[in-house]
Amino acid sequence: MSDAVGSRVSFRCDVMLEELKAKLRGEVEKLTHELHIVLPAEIRRAVEMGDLKENSEYKAALERQQFVQARLGQLNMRLSKLGSIEMDQIPADRVGLGSKVVVEDEATSDRESYSLVFGDASEFEEGQVTMGSPIGLALSGKAVGETVVLRLPTMVRKLKVVELVTIHDDVNAV
Repeated sequence: MSDAVGSRVSFRCDVMLEELKAKLRGEVEKLTHELHIVLPAEIRRAVEMGDLKENSEYKAALERQQFVQARLGQLNMRLSKLGSIEMDQIPADRVGLGSKVVVEDEATSDRESYSLVFGDASEFEEGQVTMGSPIGLALSGKAVGETVVLRLPTMVRKLKVVELVTIHDDVNAV
């Protein structure tokens, strides 16, 4: 891969990462405001109503507070992981983040195309799957010619990787 192509691919991945980080940071900011400003005010109002044993507003505010704290923990962990992704960690010859892969169902010979994207993508286009989805997990790390076994609740599918374009190869999308 030429340096110019490598730079464009790296730029594309960096842009995708930055967009996702910005989205997550926005959610962190909103939830932090709720946790430190909105929920304490709701809890104070509920406490002022008196008897906390029968106070549904108080219970709801405490439950929401726990949920917000847990979600903030998840978001901060995700942001930390995203900050450590580097292009050289993404395989150039196997299915990975940003790959476009065509598989053939061994039972039906039907072909399906998938693009592997971040799990936090806000809007998915047709054919996009997350790295953490069952198909994403099954395909991750596979090369052309390899067969994956996809175990679904109602069936088991065997899919052979017949075409692969990695983020490193995908000059047209850059």
